[in-house]
Amino acid sequence: MTTPNEKTSSASDLWRLNLLIWATLMALLFASLALAYVPMGFLTPAAGIIIGFAKAGLVVFLFMELASSRALIWLAALSGLVFVAALFALTLADVLSRSG
Repeated sequence: MTTPNEKTSSASDLWRLNLLIWATLMALLFASLALAYVPMGFLTPAAGIIIGFAKAGLVVFLFMELASSRALIWLAALSGLVFVAALFALTLADVLSRSG
């Protein structure tokens, strides 16, 4: 539902923005693919994680329009992140508790 105060965009503006975001995501995909084959030692996984966070940020803030959403939507997104963090923590605890 739109209110009179919201800025309306034409369909061509929305297509142009989505095409730009998609092109950026594709560039980041090919950058992560290229960096996977560059021997940088311990920096290779770090570069992949940074590129992954950049791609996730583009999807969350621009495609899902989280930046302009209500507080309840932010709370739902935050609860999803907390749930995923708990799953990772439990998996890590399981792996570290195994012997051998």
